[in-house]
Amino acid sequence: MSYIRFENLCKSYGEKEVLKDINLEVEKGTLVTLLGPSGCGKSTLLRCLAGLETVTSGKVYLDDKDITEVSPKDRGIGMVFQQYSLFPNMTVEQNVAFGLKIKKEDPSVIKKKVDEIIKIVGLSEQVKQYPSQLSGGQQQRAALARAIVTEPKVLLLDEPLSAIDALLRHSLQIEIRRIQQELGITAIFVTHDQDEAMVMSDVIHLMYDGHIEQSAEPIELYTKPKTKFVASFIGHYNLLDAGTIKNISGEQIDTESVAFRPEIIRISREPAEEADAFQMEGEIAFSLPHGNILRYAVMCGGTQVDVDVLFGDVEPFNTGDKVYLSVKKSECIFL
Repeated sequence: MSYIRFENLCKSYGEKEVLKDINLEVEKGTLVTLLGPSGCGKSTLLRCLAGLETVTSGKVYLDDKDITEVSPKDRGIGMVFQQYSLFPNMTVEQNVAFGLKIKKEDPSVIKKKVDEIIKIVGLSEQVKQYPSQLSGGQQQRAALARAIVTEPKVLLLDEPLSAIDALLRHSLQIEIRRIQQELGITAIFVTHDQDEAMVMSDVIHLMYDGHIEQSAEPIELYTKPKTKFVASFIGHYNLLDAGTIKNISGEQIDTESVAFRPEIIRISREPAEEADAFQMEGEIAFSLPHGNILRYAVMCGGTQVDVDVLFGDVEPFNTGDKVYLSVKKSECIFL
């Protein structure tokens, strides 16, 4: 039995339909991600679960109970936003304890819970500091501690890392995932960053234009996209229609289009002798480094094909070099 369930959920603002017949389930103790471009409805869906938005039609269930009309304060849901919203006149310790004090818990219980959660998020040395004295990452961990110290049924994270620099962001991704697994929290994470979703999630729900385009575990979503949008959004697939494939490889395909990832393409200075593969001839237009990857943009008959190679794996190509590409058909996705 799923722990969270959306049934035929719709949300409109006037004539604008933001969520379109959403059916989605979340298992207890998992971290799932709502991934998609800006404006696709992912934050709105999160707010419908939290009770911060009223639904137009459909139902929201938590632990097999209909909470569609339940007040936000009675849903047992914690939220962490992009803006940390820490109280500037309170120390870390006081910020984290705030929700427990509102619930009028015993002071000795509050002290014990606050000490435990501050230790888990790694802020033991900052307990007496104010938000203005903390780094961005420390503020985010304080906000996370404040959200989970009340032991919510569900933790919602709405793009909480988008304002943090890349190096710290990667560290916090791992930290949030560790804390979620250590405490067994059911969490829903919202992001537009596919790399972030791949690192953190048990399941990714990729949203587009108000509906779920595909739901799958990260590896399956990356290797088996079901639609053109998924292929274009996840993993930087080369997505070519049937006419283009025929034009640049000379082969006819009986599907509408074919997708293949940049890293599966073989690139060489001589034609490859490879059976059952698309063979293409082109010219290096430019190259861009991506970490330990070098991405070549190869123009094949007027069509750009992106090719990724590890630094040092092949002799570097220069702009204008004539090259040959080979892609095994078994590694392609026919859409």
